[in-house]
Amino acid sequence: MDLLLDIGIIFVNPLLYIALIAAIMLGYFRVKRERKIFRTRIVWGWTEFSGFLKDGLKYAVIFSVIFAGAGLVLPLEWLAALSIISIIMVISGFYSAGSFIYLAAAAVGLVGLFEANGWSLNLGFTDFNGYAIAMEWLLPVALLAGALVIAEGLLISKAGAASASPQLEKSSRGLKAAVYGSKRLWLIPLLLVVPGSLIEEAAPYWPQLPIGESSFSFILFPFVFGFQNRARKTLPVYLFPKIGKMTWQLGIGIVLLALLGLLWAPMAIVALVLGIIGRIAITVYFEQKERHGKHAVTPKAEGVMIVDVLPDSPAHKMGLQRGEVIRKVNGLAVSNETELYQAIQVNAAHCRLEVLDHNDELRLRQHVIFRHDHHRLGLIVVN
Repeated sequence: MDLLLDIGIIFVNPLLYIALIAAIMLGYFRVKRERKIFRTRIVWGWTEFSGFLKDGLKYAVIFSVIFAGAGLVLPLEWLAALSIISIIMVISGFYSAGSFIYLAAAAVGLVGLFEANGWSLNLGFTDFNGYAIAMEWLLPVALLAGALVIAEGLLISKAGAASASPQLEKSSRGLKAAVYGSKRLWLIPLLLVVPGSLIEEAAPYWPQLPIGESSFSFILFPFVFGFQNRARKTLPVYLFPKIGKMTWQLGIGIVLLALLGLLWAPMAIVALVLGIIGRIAITVYFEQKERHGKHAVTPKAEGVMIVDVLPDSPAHKMGLQRGEVIRKVNGLAVSNETELYQAIQVNAAHCRLEVLDHNDELRLRQHVIFRHDHHRLGLIVVN
């Protein structure tokens, strides 16, 4: 029964429901945009919602065991401040600022600001009055922030490119070119230890764990963070793993610096500050890099450039990928979309393609075309 209560508190937090709605709306508006530009849905509409719920589950289990097992105590006031900051981030849609290191540090600032000015905010079930900044609780906050930045980087590497959606813009030569935007929310619910006396005031029925003269409680808390980026010069399949790698490496650095707080307490603050600087540096570096230079997906003098491939289509079954160039179809050279589909009709029952891959190497792809198959092979191309 106590375990059910520990888990059940996650459903009291409004952040969970606001983030769930936001994840659904991310998919809805992305599909709406894809249909407006390309007259078809490219990425499954529930991608963002399903990823929000399940992508972070294994990290939730791992980190819950580590943090609850280690007995790291987080103040309930900081968690309340984190919920407020996270809700603002989710509602604003500004997911470029959704990295957990930003959210964690902003929550520290918020509790300190309320405490210093004597402010109070009624949250319905309790009053939020802030909390005095102290090194003993900043250390677990910094450790948690580093761990979730590691998870953030791994999620970006694994899922950032999968949901990247194409859009069209003009290249430097005035031609249509594709850019790929990825905008995601992720949920990692963690089992945490919090001071039991604070919960007891709002919920006297909540199970308490007495240790010495103090009491503590376990709660399951929904940690939500966001990611937003755009691939222009580099294909998403290569760009987002690079961003993710630098991000999880930063997370490891934050954890190591925070652990030094066991020897010198102010290192927890140093870890948070350097974490913010490092995450900003990663964002700025890749944005500047992508802003300059040619588009990765733009019309070619010879061949037809693939913008995207529809799932479960003949093109998908042939293994065609974004950024590849179709040079010949059924033995005929093609240079635009019209020539591409005219060449397909040469042998309407069988399609044989010569494709230039990402390494500029030619490869052969072929597929038997059935009646029910997509009449355009499931290809989105740019002219």
